[in-house]
Amino acid sequence: MTTRELADGHIRVKRAGRLGHVILSRPASINALTTPMVSAITDVLSDWAVDPLVETVVLTGDGSRGLCAGGDIVAMTSGDGGALASAARFLTTEYRLNAMIAHYPKPFVAIMDGIVLGGGIGLSAHGSHRVVTERSKIGMPETAIGFVPDVGATWLLARAPGHLGTHLALTGSIVSGEDAIAVGLADVMIDSESISALVQALETTDADSAIARYVVTPPESRLRAAAGWIDRAYAAETAAAILERLRATTEQDALAAAETIESRSPSAVVTTLETLRRARSFATLEQALNQEFRVGLHLALAPDFAEGVRAQLVGKDRQPKWNPDSVHAVDQREVEAAFDPIDAHPDPLDLPATTLEEHP
Repeated sequence: MTTRELADGHIRVKRAGRLGHVILSRPASINALTTPMVSAITDVLSDWAVDPLVETVVLTGDGSRGLCAGGDIVAMTSGDGGALASAARFLTTEYRLNAMIAHYPKPFVAIMDGIVLGGGIGLSAHGSHRVVTERSKIGMPETAIGFVPDVGATWLLARAPGHLGTHLALTGSIVSGEDAIAVGLADVMIDSESISALVQALETTDADSAIARYVVTPPESRLRAAAGWIDRAYAAETAAAILERLRATTEQDALAAAETIESRSPSAVVTTLETLRRARSFATLEQALNQEFRVGLHLALAPDFAEGVRAQLVGKDRQPKWNPDSVHAVDQREVEAAFDPIDAHPDPLDLPATTLEEHP
């Protein structure tokens, strides 16, 4: 076995048998991603893609709290050239890695144990083998900070059964492993106590066979059970109409969903809905990533993003003051403008189409 540390020790990589093992190693921040971390993973995966001794890749996270809590927002918006340039650098690097994982030529096993949010989903949910546990807590909570689901999540959520993906995107709900399987963000469940044994098995056994040894039957998905009221409500044309349908029911979970959406950034909610609707017509993940890039940069400049970060991550008073303060007051012209490219920052996936097979 060989082990290396990269990105100031925040990434560890191991080689053992047929396995290449990437370990996110920033446990104090639940392995939140920085640009150097993303660049290091990209370089390692590029090397292993053509290394005949590496037949399978596995991704795990250090610490007991989770795989990855997402991108480090402070790191994403600080650096040379100002906040916008820093955000563009981070997102370009991150989205190219997301696309690489989706098209990776070897089995890519992501063990989505514990907390897996935002950028953590980008590293895992595009993989060929997506494994959750009974401890998994998975979500895209971006509307709570005035942002939109990204890292290719709009591609995944737009293709979820019915309107389950829309529900998760607008509310920013954190769901269980069984719910992640139901919505298409994961494939199978194992017991968390089997993680070490699975990683060891991957050193000598192909991914399908190794994972099959430890798969357990997940509990019934509460999200799938709620598909009736979710599909009826989220089929409405606008965010305002969705809220009206949620409020018109006696379902307590629907009423709670309406309350949650109303606590999120109204601009982010309306923009997220439009982003998902457009993503449904896309033929490739790359189209969705390019769209997320444009929208993300526009929202990174908007007041609600700064306010959401202040309320949720800096001041932590959890009392954001959104402007506008309701979905009814969101200017649709501003929503449309968020999809325009920013000249100084070209789309990160404007590259020749890959010939590698895309994850379904």
